Amino acid sequence: MKRIILGALLASAVAAVPAMAALKQGEKAPDFNAKASLGGKEFNFSLADSLKKGPVVVYFYPAAYTGGCNIEAHTFAENKEKFDAANTTIIGVSLDPIDKLNKFSADPKYCAGKFPVASDANGAITKSYALNVGAAREGAKDTEGQAIDHGFAERTTFVITPDHKVVATLSSADDKISPTDHVDKSLALVQDIAKKK
Repeated sequence: MKRIILGALLASAVAAVPAMAALKQGEKAPDFNAKASLGGKEFNFSLADSLKKGPVVVYFYPAAYTGGCNIEAHTFAENKEKFDAANTTIIGVSLDPIDKLNKFSADPKYCAGKFPVASDANGAITKSYALNVGAAREGAKDTEGQAIDHGFAERTTFVITPDHKVVATLSSADDKISPTDHVDKSLALVQDIAKKK
């Protein structure tokens, strides 16, 4: 009888946990081109071009100028030189419009002009990486007091090698890792890749 009850409890627990849909380790990362901003200046970011130089850390975040996203951007900016030493490109991706990202990318408290952030306003990139998008919250405002009128991509970081392979998927939803953990864990991975060369 205990086995039946335990089995039923396990089955219900598994059913209650949402399945992670994000691309997994070993899968091919889809190429993308996007409007991006670096230090407030717009340009066209190409994943394929960046991968020619070395690994790329593609991190998806819910929205610029929100609590965890501010911390994550600041931490990536603080560690940019370490990523450079591992020959790695960083690109942040959100559903924010490019005009908002122009400000965020230049803001000395967050991206500080050290790495680019890309606009996925129509959600196509987020969808291609099999990420969930939460609905826009009515009345939601960012830390600047501006209304947020777009959905929120789940915070997920992908470490991608030049052969377009995902070598790691870090998800706050499944792994319960903090925004700073996304930076620390992806940095450790690319440093390990660099040592093996």
